[in-house]
Amino acid sequence: MSETELRSSSAHPPRSLSERSGTKRPDHAPANVGVLGGGRMGAGIAHAFLLAGSHVSVVERDAASADAALTRVRDSIRRSVERDSSLDEAEIAGRLTTGSAIAVFAAVDLAIEAVPEDRELKERALARAEAALPEDATLASNTSSISIDTLAAGRLRPERFLGLHFFNPVPASSLVEIVHGAATDPSIVESAAGWVTALGKTPIVVSDSPGFASSRLGVMLGMEAIRMLEEGVASAADIDAAMTLGYRHPVGPLRTTDIVGLDVRLGIAEELERALGERFAPPELLRRMVAEGKLGRKSGEGFYTWNEER
Repeated sequence: MSETELRSSSAHPPRSLSERSGTKRPDHAPANVGVLGGGRMGAGIAHAFLLAGSHVSVVERDAASADAALTRVRDSIRRSVERDSSLDEAEIAGRLTTGSAIAVFAAVDLAIEAVPEDRELKERALARAEAALPEDATLASNTSSISIDTLAAGRLRPERFLGLHFFNPVPASSLVEIVHGAATDPSIVESAAGWVTALGKTPIVVSDSPGFASSRLGVMLGMEAIRMLEEGVASAADIDAAMTLGYRHPVGPLRTTDIVGLDVRLGIAEELERALGERFAPPELLRRMVAEGKLGRKSGEGFYTWNEER
């Protein structure tokens, strides 16, 4: 597949800018959404906007990755249809396009970068997306820990840039963290809150700071749980039970780390350590497990053993 080719679930491409309907309404999802990166998080974000009625274009680095993203999103749609028979699978999938052509972002209202949690990688991805966007589009990063002001420094239109931190797994999560930088236009934050609500999720708005609100608290708890396991304080299951039964957390910190991905948690912890000091230093056990390829649910093994059914 060439750079200009697209893989689509429908013969109908996304609508052009001239066909977009009026101004953005805070209680509706954007008409056209672009997602740069079709991995687990990108596919989940695409799924959420598709169910909210948007046309979604997922852009990947090559044909094979685009095909994998298409399969990933369609499988997610199918599971939603199995849970809710009122949904029309063909209609929803018909609004999905995947490919490697970033030029498709010329027709989107909102573009969301969803590449792995690496600052340089995200900066390259954001620059690539922004170069293709119309001037009135909003650009967002799905970063869970990298400073929005740092990422905004290289943007052409920093006032239209913000963080939209979705949680894994996106279809099941009810929270989206909206992170505004110093230059972010308040009207963009307001629109983003409306978009999140249109997805059936709850927005929280936070100022740019290391780890924002969710990652800073979640990673601190996760790192301490790993240290306790490393020191032999208790088993993984018992540490998690202390939080689920004692503090009514829906999922324990070690199982959460498995779901998020040990490599993702390690990257966030390292970012927070650089910004906030040694209290966020990753335990040696976490570094060793990532080096061994024990990344949690996505690899089949982490603090727990996982399989496809589970």
